[in-house]
Amino acid sequence: MAQNSGSTQNATERGSTESRRIPETRTSTAPDRLADDTSQGKTTIAASVVQKIAGIAAREISGVYAMGGGVSRAFGAIRERIPGGSGTSSTSGVQVEVGEKQAAVDLDIVVEYGASIVDLARAVRRNVITAVERMTGLEVIEVNIAVNDIHLPNEDGEEPAQPAASRVE
Repeated sequence: MAQNSGSTQNATERGSTESRRIPETRTSTAPDRLADDTSQGKTTIAASVVQKIAGIAAREISGVYAMGGGVSRAFGAIRERIPGGSGTSSTSGVQVEVGEKQAAVDLDIVVEYGASIVDLARAVRRNVITAVERMTGLEVIEVNIAVNDIHLPNEDGEEPAQPAASRVE
């Protein structure tokens, strides 16, 4: 009986240690994440799936002009022009860390001029958390947003009708 109580104590100690342990985070290079483990089978979700969901959810918010930094946007523009290319990548500007039960998301965005960055960030964060948690069952512990640029209305490639007159002759 002493042996039985010892094993019960060890199980209790292990349980309390495991509940205090921070879940192991993995980068998006690992192929799958355990989303559900039942007696009827396992469901795993690839980190790239979480990355796509977060990217699409961020783009749904009005005021988000583009995703990614300058370099990733430039490569995206090149990819769009290649025949048979994948077009715009839904993962540009999105990095994720996914554990067995939790996910963290980092977003790089370009904001439309005139939008309230604080309100926009709140809306993006809320939409990303809702979409990822609803679709994957993972708990989103944080969504970090980096605003890298502001898109001005005249940056669409539209040049003024006439060049500005020179101030000096």
